[in-house]
Amino acid sequence: MYGYAGKVLYIDLNTGKTWVEPLNQEYAKKYVGGIGLGMRLWLDNSKAGVDPLSPDNPLVLSIGPISGTVFPTAGNGHSFVAKSPATFGIGEAVAHGTFGSELKRAGYDAVIFKGSSEKPVYLWLDDDSVQLMDASHLLGKSPSETEDIIKQDLGDYYVRVAAIGLAGEKLSRIACIINEKTRAAGRTGMGAVMGSKNLKAIAVRGTNDIRVAKPTEFIEMVKEFHERMKGPAAQKYRTLGTSENILVHNALQCMPTRNYNNAHFENAKKVSGEYLNEKFVVKIIGCSSCAMRCEHEVVVPEGPYKGTLTRMEYETLWAMGPYCGIDELDAIVKGMELCNYYGIDAISAGVVVAFAMDCYENGLLSTKDFDGLEANFGNSEALIQILEKIGTRTGIGNILAEGVRIAAQKIGKGAEKLAQHIKGLEVTGYDLRCLKTAALGFAVSFRGADHNRHGAYAFDVKGKVDRLKAEKGRGKLVRDMEDIYALIDSLIVCKFSRGTYYKGLVDMATLYTLVTGIEMTAEELKKSGERINTVARLINIREGLGRKDDTLPWKVLNLPIPDDGPVKGAYVTLDELNLLLDDYYQSRGWNSNGIPTKMKLEELNMNALLKIVEEKLEV
Repeated sequence: MYGYAGKVLYIDLNTGKTWVEPLNQEYAKKYVGGIGLGMRLWLDNSKAGVDPLSPDNPLVLSIGPISGTVFPTAGNGHSFVAKSPATFGIGEAVAHGTFGSELKRAGYDAVIFKGSSEKPVYLWLDDDSVQLMDASHLLGKSPSETEDIIKQDLGDYYVRVAAIGLAGEKLSRIACIINEKTRAAGRTGMGAVMGSKNLKAIAVRGTNDIRVAKPTEFIEMVKEFHERMKGPAAQKYRTLGTSENILVHNALQCMPTRNYNNAHFENAKKVSGEYLNEKFVVKIIGCSSCAMRCEHEVVVPEGPYKGTLTRMEYETLWAMGPYCGIDELDAIVKGMELCNYYGIDAISAGVVVAFAMDCYENGLLSTKDFDGLEANFGNSEALIQILEKIGTRTGIGNILAEGVRIAAQKIGKGAEKLAQHIKGLEVTGYDLRCLKTAALGFAVSFRGADHNRHGAYAFDVKGKVDRLKAEKGRGKLVRDMEDIYALIDSLIVCKFSRGTYYKGLVDMATLYTLVTGIEMTAEELKKSGERINTVARLINIREGLGRKDDTLPWKVLNLPIPDDGPVKGAYVTLDELNLLLDDYYQSRGWNSNGIPTKMKLEELNMNALLKIVEEKLEV
């Protein structure tokens, strides 16, 4: 095969047995790769109702057909898929760097981990050599420390490593998997799934060549896209980076602040992308095969956290800054470093801290719960100490490490109203009360509250629609973007490069065809995007999720924006939510309960999965 390695590696952690099976070529074209292939393989290898933290929940590591090539941003990504311990539906997380390239060069399209090891291990994958190595000396180490030790043990600096930290070992539901020291497969708790398997890390070295079907035409396309990525479509990422969004969203009053108590942060300039780049950014670097370079490395220049180094993006800056009411950049950078050290999804971590602060200010938690700490909004010391407690699962951190949904249930006393999540996944940096297209995208997202499954906020933020109005037609906007985003994370290319695909699906289909030699039209690729979102929906239905879970956080539905300005009083009513859901389901060809119909599954050539919903459709 061209593009695809053609092999799927299975690892039984119970017995240590490993085996290789050929890649299902029908799956390759129908689900592309990355999250699409990963979700389909997970479905084949799992049973309904599996406990996310049990040995019976497979963990699928998958890459895309373009991985390992020199195509800009496409050579480097990888994804993890499993049932999420945060949402109890399908979980997936994508990361970039160089790890995905190395896995493809080792000769695999996917690795499926089954069972759980009796003792801590890490996988050492060296082309055809597959070994489970003792990881007892790595317990308690950060992902960065783990990476360094493994490279030293194996005597090869160029080995690529993805690892969990202490949070994953302790089964925190907001734990992530980190490669290249700061690049996280962050959301949905994949680090906890890896920890539940006693799998500390995955180390890969690959030496095989990656062949493309039409090398001459492919290289011409590579050259063209290199130039596109040096142009205006990617300028934001090359300059200020995503942290530019702080002032943009603040000006629009669509930046959730102090756990959704406000939509605007009065001290936004102190944590802006402009200030971050002026005072803290020391270097901007890129992933394998990337022509943009977006990774903004920051170092604290002075003060108690002097020398702290990490990378910073809008979402993490927002979560530990304005969302917690904190305007001290050095403390926010330190918080980000702690998340990397413990292996925690930094978005969820910031939202959890803000939830804890809200609970404290409303009298649901006391200074005693925080070991004498005054956990008010704006207290940067509280941010640092609470993150330490979450990472180590000590004190109140043992509850908060469960994520806001389960933590709220344990705290009780009405804490559920302060827990801002969808399907159990913590919110991200878009105030859904005044971004109603985004509100729909977040509500129906198969992995919970997340902007990276649909990008629907762009319609609202850029003024392409009336962002304060819920109306028919938004369902199609969300559906089309969901399908594009699913393809981006299945090919896998970087979302930051999406603006360089001037012809959209036509460009993506051409790229796929040149690499794989499998003829793909834009129409066929669009259908693959729809198929990927549909398989995710089917998995969630099988696991008990449905229309009732396509909802919004309590404050979005019940607490109008209080800030003076153009969006004062905005929120989403239940009538508006239901109108948007009905419109979306109709656009998808699903019934009024959000279940894909027999006709839709036949249209997508997914008849084999009809049994998942057959009984529900007959009711």
